[in-house]
Amino acid sequence: MHGSGSSTAELVAGIVSGMTSVTAEVAVCPPAVYIPLAVRGAAGSALGIGGQNCSEHSEGAYTGEVAATMLADAGCRWVILGHSERRQYFGETDELVAARARAARAAGLNPILCVGETLEQRERGEAVAVVTRQLSALVAAGLEATDVIAYEPVWAIGTGQTATPGQAQEMHACIRDYLREHVSDAAEKIRLLYGGSVKADNASRLFEENDIDGALVGGASLRVDEFSAIIEAAQD
Repeated sequence: MHGSGSSTAELVAGIVSGMTSVTAEVAVCPPAVYIPLAVRGAAGSALGIGGQNCSEHSEGAYTGEVAATMLADAGCRWVILGHSERRQYFGETDELVAARARAARAAGLNPILCVGETLEQRERGEAVAVVTRQLSALVAAGLEATDVIAYEPVWAIGTGQTATPGQAQEMHACIRDYLREHVSDAAEKIRLLYGGSVKADNASRLFEENDIDGALVGGASLRVDEFSAIIEAAQD
């Protein structure tokens, strides 16, 4: 929940201007009220636009909610679901995230599905169990090859801490192994993003790991120079 109309327009314009030779896939997911503005700013470019959440319902008396069909109608191709902040502050459950993933796919959106453990869960040795539990709900809802999974170590979001490339790769490898076991036909195609205080100065090292396919960028995405440097690292 950052920004204004002018800052969103400036951010999108800056990203688009630096993407003339970029082949890495890039998307931004602004607050819902700025989505049409971002879509206009990205028109004619390879920059994708997405929402930060969507309802599991297609329509109805759900005041304040945004349907996946509405995001698609506004020009979105992506939607983030199950972000750690949604789970922590708004009580979103694994089952609710899975239901919203089904709604997103039905609307033609590509869901970016977030999983991850808190510091307390990691310290208790429950990190893998928590992430696989979250994955199991997504698998039950029917993961597809076009889906994206973002691993967010909650203890490394907005804290200045970052999982080491080795720690991130370890969990990404566990996620990939779980996918191979449960959705073998799509396991190698589903992209795995790391999302935990990714910045220009650590992106390249993270992207060198075998099972890290990209990044779900938080605060660093609000600065054109910082985000563009992460895009360049992904391109390399």
